[in-house]
Amino acid sequence: MLPLGVQLYSLRTLAQKDFHAVLKKVADIGYKLVEPAGFWDIKPSEFKKILDDLGLGIISSHSPWARSKGNLGESMEIASILGLDKIVCGYGAPDFQDMDAIKRTADNTNMMQENLAKNGFTLFQHNHDFEFQRIDGKLKYEIYRELCPNVKYEIDCFWSTNLGTEDPVKMLDLFAKDTILLHMKDGVASQKVDGNKMVNGILERHVELMPLGTGTLPIRDLIAHAPAQTQAVIVELDYCNTEMVSAIEQSYKFMVENGLAAGNK
Repeated sequence: MLPLGVQLYSLRTLAQKDFHAVLKKVADIGYKLVEPAGFWDIKPSEFKKILDDLGLGIISSHSPWARSKGNLGESMEIASILGLDKIVCGYGAPDFQDMDAIKRTADNTNMMQENLAKNGFTLFQHNHDFEFQRIDGKLKYEIYRELCPNVKYEIDCFWSTNLGTEDPVKMLDLFAKDTILLHMKDGVASQKVDGNKMVNGILERHVELMPLGTGTLPIRDLIAHAPAQTQAVIVELDYCNTEMVSAIEQSYKFMVENGLAAGNK
């Protein structure tokens, strides 16, 4: 059974006030792993010590986030401090707008992948919905993967539906051989993205989500189709229709009590 983690971006509002308390709450709920997205003024080395003290593991991180040749050194240094052998990348909608944009994005990714591989790191990528749009009937992400054959993937199963347009199980099967991590969020897949909202000074893509097991995502089927090399399932709720701590706890119970992932409790 795959270990269950939580993407700490879900708890970013609370993390601003007391990051240590957030980490303790995650441990108390029973999550095995965390995937950070920022350290909220805590040094990466101190963050790792807190995790060790709480019995939490870290298998991946969205800090560092590889963007270009200019930040690879810093990314590798932080990953090393955290004890990670993989580094994430990801892009915005304009980077997948058309074929020319996809080719430019792929060139940048290949450059980062080659440099990271020389230093012993695997580059993996996280998706949103726009990568699963189509050009002349073919998935943009599939076109992109053909141009970046050495990149691994953290498939966000909810976003892979392209807001209800695609079957997430088929999308997972399509990327199975290159998928090493799964993101799980839930909600009504066929909704419209409610534009971009300014949250805490950051422009964020807004979609309403629900605790795992209460939306339309076929989570049981997705877990059954998880590729053999998948290392973890990570809960991420960018937003939620209920209070976030409660949603994270409810999501944990759904996954663990139904035998879909392994927790510490």
